[in-house]
Amino acid sequence: MTTTRRAALRMLGATSVAAATGLTVQTAGSSPAAAHTGSPSGKVPQGLRPGGELDRLIADMAARDVFSGSVLITYRGRTVLSTSYGLADKARSVANGPDTLFGLASIAKLFTAVSVAQLAQRGKLTYFDTIGRHVDGFPAEIADRVTIHHLLTHTSGLGDPFGDPGFWDAARTWTSVRQQMDGIGEFVRTETPAFPPGAGSQYSNSGYHVLSEIVARVSGQEYHDYVREHVFRAAGMGSADFYTVPQLREDRRIAHGYYRPEGAADRVDNLGEQIFLPGAFASCGQLERFAHALSDEKLLNSAYTRTMLSPKLPMQPPPGSGLTVFACYGPDATLAGDRWAYGHNGGSSIGGVGELTFYPDHGYVTVILSNYEMESIRGIPGLARKLIVGQP
Repeated sequence: MTTTRRAALRMLGATSVAAATGLTVQTAGSSPAAAHTGSPSGKVPQGLRPGGELDRLIADMAARDVFSGSVLITYRGRTVLSTSYGLADKARSVANGPDTLFGLASIAKLFTAVSVAQLAQRGKLTYFDTIGRHVDGFPAEIADRVTIHHLLTHTSGLGDPFGDPGFWDAARTWTSVRQQMDGIGEFVRTETPAFPPGAGSQYSNSGYHVLSEIVARVSGQEYHDYVREHVFRAAGMGSADFYTVPQLREDRRIAHGYYRPEGAADRVDNLGEQIFLPGAFASCGQLERFAHALSDEKLLNSAYTRTMLSPKLPMQPPPGSGLTVFACYGPDATLAGDRWAYGHNGGSSIGGVGELTFYPDHGYVTVILSNYEMESIRGIPGLARKLIVGQP
């Protein structure tokens, strides 16, 4: 099946496999200038503040119609920079703003990982449980050998059901959350692992789907209900939720994804590429609250927060970055200089990309959410990191 459709599903968050104030946003036909909230006094670099280097980069990208979305940077819980550009819904001329809900795609894997850690903290599972202990239907070589640790660190050998033959034909028939959860699970159970568990590393949406099934089985709640109660509500994330395509069409708070089809001059709304599957959506402010709730040990106790955030597996860093990157239980951990940053990104080639990064040692949280293609935020995360830690 086509990459476009696979990317569409990722934009919706795929079973999560998936408050800044005082802001004026750009509207259609306006200048690229945007108003910003104030910034705290103290050690915040000028380049992070309104009118600084980062702000100017975002404004320039918006003026060239490269970027459409919202950016929020906080320092010790206070807003440093908050800005939005572009339209959440072009057909209805709804502008992006601080309360706009953007598709999170694979950022939502963080919610799955927190859910697993909460259940481990409660003694309901361990990280080295085999998946066969909690869910059925897998052949013995998977059920008895793949562990929750493998799933969380993308070392299970499982892959991506969205490219499986017949997936999209089946997906178009799903009209309920239960149908899509069961349907994806059927495809995952037919996969042939790319390598024995622990013998390699391969980004795995299938693995995180299995984790969502484990959360449901162990907790006794539907996966999405568990995350709503124990992550979204516990973190004070307000209207963050899982939304289906019919809700995307009607709810003016939700940003539509836009992309340019090959050979086209203009971007189009990607709703025509989507299926029922509920995806995770949140605003910049809501993700910032989640980051604080996690790092401040409000979602997990101290021991399990450290367990989730400690490095587990070396990863290939971006070329030429000079960074050291590890996979944790959900987030990626980046060592820049002598300080750690944690986070996750996600995106779709047909409209929508985001990145959440939090720096506990520095006190910063950065949230970048766009309803354009994956390339639309290129350069923004790197510059923000450079200004915060003093390294590219």
